[in-house]
Amino acid sequence: MRRLLFIYNPRAGKEILKPHLSDVIDIFVKAGYEVVIYPTQSYRDAYKKVRKYKADEYDLIVCSGGDGTLDEVVTGMMKRPKDKRNPIGYIPTGTTNDFASSLHIPRGLMEAADNAVNGTVFSCDAGKFNDGIFVYVAAFGLFTDVSYQTKQSMKNALGHLAYVLEGAKRLFNIPSYKVKVTHDGEVIEDEFIYGMVTNSRSVGGFRNMIGKQVGFDDGVFEVTLIKAPKNPIELQETIASLMTKQMDSKYVYAFKSGHVTFESIEEIPWTLDGEYGGEHDEVVIENLNKELQIMVPSEEKIELEWEEENE
Repeated sequence: MRRLLFIYNPRAGKEILKPHLSDVIDIFVKAGYEVVIYPTQSYRDAYKKVRKYKADEYDLIVCSGGDGTLDEVVTGMMKRPKDKRNPIGYIPTGTTNDFASSLHIPRGLMEAADNAVNGTVFSCDAGKFNDGIFVYVAAFGLFTDVSYQTKQSMKNALGHLAYVLEGAKRLFNIPSYKVKVTHDGEVIEDEFIYGMVTNSRSVGGFRNMIGKQVGFDDGVFEVTLIKAPKNPIELQETIASLMTKQMDSKYVYAFKSGHVTFESIEEIPWTLDGEYGGEHDEVVIENLNKELQIMVPSEEKIELEWEEENE
């Protein structure tokens, strides 16, 4: 019998997994797996659990929680030797679940559990951030600390609104950073209030902000850099262009690259998949092309969902 390690964050979202845990395990067992269950106990616990298991101990790793839990599991997996990595199934129970949404992983618990064990293995890109790993977004600047500074109890009670309320507190105190950005033989030097390197159609719960032409296995990231506005009118126009998803080149640099370097005089706080990524004056981001294996719905299901969305 194949073996499955199920890692879940019991505090994620509104603890919606708890009353359905036995049903989820039943789906795993019916798919032919012997299941080992592990509820995370602390920060980075999922990462440590994935890093240390023996190469032939499990055939599949399934995790449940928010983007932070997924980030820990993926980081642990990517730190393992390439020949000792396993596919990852994901049951999203967090507040925004950007990456799951982008890959059309079902929102419903039972449907997501079924996809985790009966879906298709997809080899997608992951990101290397200096010596660290990120799944779908590395960012600095405006509101990027909101997700990890918003209390879990507030997230549970208010959902996505909690992020909006927390972010609104800083709207009139926006820091900017002078950054040198190097990619593909081109150098950009400017002052930015926000920058992100992404592999997702949804960031912070906002769908298609980067555009719909996102390839998850194409070896490049989508890079978006927002210039610091010179006056309140420019700030208003910049925010309006973001909210309407019409990126105005007067205020935004946007390009694709598989290798980007950020250099600054001061150390800048970064966030990786919604978690604190440290403060850095030099960041090298590299696309790890098709190195992450994750369970996704079949192509037929994805195509059907796309048709429904675009009708």
